[in-house]
Amino acid sequence: MSEIWTPLMVGLNIETMLPLVAGVVALLYAGYLAMSVIREDEGTDEMKRIAKAIREGGNAYLNRQYKTVAIFAAVIAVVLVLAINWQTAFGFAVGATLSAFCGYVGMKMTTAGNVRTANKAKQGLQAALSLAFKGGAVSGFTIVGLALLGLTSFYILFGDANLLVGFGFGACLISLFARVGGGIYTKAADVGADLVGKVEAGIPEDDPRNPAVIADNVGDAVGDCAGMGADLFETYVVTALAAMLLASSPAVLAKFGASGIALPLVIGAMAIFATVIGTFFVRLGKEGKIMNALYKGLAATIVVSAVAFYIVTYYFMGGDLGVYVCSIVGLVVMVCMVVITDYFTSYSHKPVLFVSEASKTGAGTNLIAGLGMGMRSTFLPVIVIVAGILASYFIAGGASSPELGVYGIAIAAAAMLSTTGMIVSIDAYGPITDNAGGIAEMANLPKEVRDVTDPLDAVGNTTKAVTKGYAIGSAALAALSLFAAYKDEIVKRVGSVVLSIEDPFVLAGLLLGAAIPFLFASMLMTAVGRAAFQIVEEVRRQFREIKGIMEGTAKPDYGRAVDIVTKAALKELAAPALIAILSPLLVGFLLNERALGGMLMGVILSGVLLALLMTTGGAMWDNAKKYIELGNFGGKKSPAHAAAVVGDTVGDPFKDTAGPAINPLIKVMNTISILFIALILMYSLL
Repeated sequence: MSEIWTPLMVGLNIETMLPLVAGVVALLYAGYLAMSVIREDEGTDEMKRIAKAIREGGNAYLNRQYKTVAIFAAVIAVVLVLAINWQTAFGFAVGATLSAFCGYVGMKMTTAGNVRTANKAKQGLQAALSLAFKGGAVSGFTIVGLALLGLTSFYILFGDANLLVGFGFGACLISLFARVGGGIYTKAADVGADLVGKVEAGIPEDDPRNPAVIADNVGDAVGDCAGMGADLFETYVVTALAAMLLASSPAVLAKFGASGIALPLVIGAMAIFATVIGTFFVRLGKEGKIMNALYKGLAATIVVSAVAFYIVTYYFMGGDLGVYVCSIVGLVVMVCMVVITDYFTSYSHKPVLFVSEASKTGAGTNLIAGLGMGMRSTFLPVIVIVAGILASYFIAGGASSPELGVYGIAIAAAAMLSTTGMIVSIDAYGPITDNAGGIAEMANLPKEVRDVTDPLDAVGNTTKAVTKGYAIGSAALAALSLFAAYKDEIVKRVGSVVLSIEDPFVLAGLLLGAAIPFLFASMLMTAVGRAAFQIVEEVRRQFREIKGIMEGTAKPDYGRAVDIVTKAALKELAAPALIAILSPLLVGFLLNERALGGMLMGVILSGVLLALLMTTGGAMWDNAKKYIELGNFGGKKSPAHAAAVVGDTVGDPFKDTAGPAINPLIKVMNTISILFIALILMYSLL
């Protein structure tokens, strides 16, 4: 890690101006989309009242969460100043702030777009789809705009990619808190509402008689949107950062110079322009299929990006076709991950139908089928990731220079993440439509409105799963790049490092690292269970003590449920974060850098597989339930539906709490290892 600051060493040139301009364009376009959403009518007074309650609940939770996290972050910033340097601490603070802001924007657009989408549904499917997508796109463009501006500004200011690691670490840490806290909140409310409302009381999912229904809708905003916003910001930042770190290695610098360091930023810039174009392709066709409309926007973004990547590699990388093909490999990996996740989570395909049919014989067979198909869903993504790693490695010249090969992998990952703006737009549309359906139910809007919001919501389950699969797949490529950067840091200081499984320290670290995601996921699953138990007891109490709820003559105490789940989520924040931060430091200082290297390999291997199982399997259970609710296998009042609700109850914390939180866990452990490797090596020499 550089100790001498050379201000403005990079300076302004075309390679740094392009990302700055693209970042500004992204933020301006996000502002335009936000205004176009806010201008729409919120509907009836009852719709406004419900939306206000959801909005206030979301604001209250995020404000309390960020106050809690701010204390934690301040302590870490002081440690970074004392242990490393002020530039790293400054970058950490800015990265954490921007990541939190991205989460805040996601929450605000969900709570602004939900009621307007419900009202727009009165005009038909295309009108509601367009508005919900615009609301999601605000989050997408905010994330890529701030990430690109932040990375580029720090690179210009410090002139050293190594000093950007603090920025990435700040983004990772806030993402971890957002995923953990938001995930516990949303799934505790959801599980509690479903178990008592659907299973025991036999009332619909978003029935206003359910005391947990407002908390459930708040959860969509703070978990699915705020958590996702912080998560994808971190993923985008860390992926680009890993490529920039590897471009600083001697072999890559000798071949490409400073252009190799700036290329990930330029790729991100061109993808922003492509994403703006792609948004105009999101329209329903004659067949009226919602997913096809969203995928048309993604396809247009990919095609335009592929052309733009050729232009920038031709001009900035001396026409090196190897680097360009690596960027195309990244786009292909992204497409494959989307297709595979769609196959395993959409009720248009066999896996979800298989789980739905298994529900006819009870909850046990539903759970067996869901777990079995969830395990199977990990294999094809791994094949795609392995193919992408090997292809980009050898195309970039890995056979003759391992440093160039690993840089090729990093460029593939950067290209894969460059389309984050469109992927997030498609994802964030889901919580908006989910909330819109809830508001339509609670406000007793006509059946025609639910006939529009229900299919939008069902597609949203698949798009959210696709985004998680996309983030996890990119995490594998980015983590490999970060691991290579970790090794490079050791080589710079001690000359060489060998990480062999025959080394007992490496093997010990490998086993510890492989166990960490399981311990981490276990803590989150049990946290959801504890919080859900409190909600179940509260909903039962209100049904029992507040006379007239079921008849509709008395209103539940929604605020009590919101307060319970808020306190429960915040209470559970610290322990998972401490695991991510302290485990690599303890292994590094108590054992050595080789054991820490083994730990990083272990957490990547088991973390990617476990995250894929949980996110894809959970979405499979959710859509299996929704397929039955469409009238299949007996419909909503059938034994099959009751069994599917149990499966969905297990799948909820799988797909929205533990699974996606493993993604920032992997990145936090890698970035903190890079930050502290110099101190670990110094300590080992004492």
